[in-house]
Amino acid sequence: MDFSVSEPVRIMLDMVNEFVDRELVPLEPEFLSRPFKSLLPVLEEKRRMVKQMELWGPIHPKAYGGMGLGLMDAALLYEAMGRTPLGLYVFGCQAPDAGNAEILHLYGTQEQKETFLRPLVEGKIRSCFSMTEIEMPGSNPLMMETTAVKDGGDYVINGHKWYTTAADGAAFAIVMAVTNPEASPYRRASMIIVPTDIPGFDLVRNISIMGHAGSDWESHGEIIYRGCRVPVKNLLGPEGEGFVIAQQRLGPGRIHHCMRWIGICHRAFDMMCARAVNRPIEPGKTLASKQIIQQWIAECAAEIHAARMMVLHAAWMIETLGVKEARKEISYIKYTVPDVMGRVVDRALQVHGGLGMTDDTLLAFYFRTERAARIYDGADEVHKTAVARRVLKDYAKKFGLGDIVL
Repeated sequence: MDFSVSEPVRIMLDMVNEFVDRELVPLEPEFLSRPFKSLLPVLEEKRRMVKQMELWGPIHPKAYGGMGLGLMDAALLYEAMGRTPLGLYVFGCQAPDAGNAEILHLYGTQEQKETFLRPLVEGKIRSCFSMTEIEMPGSNPLMMETTAVKDGGDYVINGHKWYTTAADGAAFAIVMAVTNPEASPYRRASMIIVPTDIPGFDLVRNISIMGHAGSDWESHGEIIYRGCRVPVKNLLGPEGEGFVIAQQRLGPGRIHHCMRWIGICHRAFDMMCARAVNRPIEPGKTLASKQIIQQWIAECAAEIHAARMMVLHAAWMIETLGVKEARKEISYIKYTVPDVMGRVVDRALQVHGGLGMTDDTLLAFYFRTERAARIYDGADEVHKTAVARRVLKDYAKKFGLGDIVL
């Protein structure tokens, strides 16, 4: 694995970091105190600036308006953009649009690409991904109640979803629904593109998350599909391949999330260190003189570095060998990086004392919003179990025990 960063990527990283510090960090007080929707005019101006700098959509295909970077290079940019909550949105690579664009590019028909992918990548519209259900375990996508039944040339969709991120204001949803109930568990569901302005698509509410319902892109919606009728041509990929497509989407998506989380770690670490060296505790002494603070800083520095290396290795594995061969490494980072981020944010908040509990810094926001990192895209415990089973099965074979039941 080559740890060197090419000169073009170094230049891009310098440009991104400078833009984040100059144009986005000053907007954070407004972001913390106003509805996201009210910031859209100023954020659109920042997006225009990013496009002029030719840094728009790092991971998106060039043919549709993105930069077409590989996963390793894009991961480094995600890390830089992740230092502010506004970064990925302003640079046009925010979830869930990034993942939706990826599967539209891989599986979409030419008509679907022109109708949905091109305006999505260009930033003219937004999308949402509708998979998680209220009554079914989010960690097991094989269990799903939402159905899409063929009726002539249409699918009729009925079901109840939630945690559909950014549904508020989205132009379309990619919905995972059961189309083949009699098939094997991995072949029952399909992905279907559903415009959000058609009858039967009912955005019930933006769910209140830790006391904050959000608006527009910064929200998570509850949706009821009531006899929602879309043409069969809106099927994304082959019928019955929903699980396969979901796995294809989630693998690289976890790299995106984890590098954004590493960016958050860097930001919280910077704030913690700055507070430690500047906060007086008695004449001639600051918090930095306390051994417990020094210990936290040393541990955080090492943990951030280790987590970062794990993510870059997983990205390299995906690029080199593919998502399937990198499953174990993807699971590693999914439960390791959120754990590190949680500790770094918590320690940074503790060092800030009462100030850390307020919205005068980003720390309370991170504490509220990023706790979910250990739950979505598969709870940490599910990934740990999957890793342990693979490891133990390998050892069972090593000792000639064959397949063991776990």
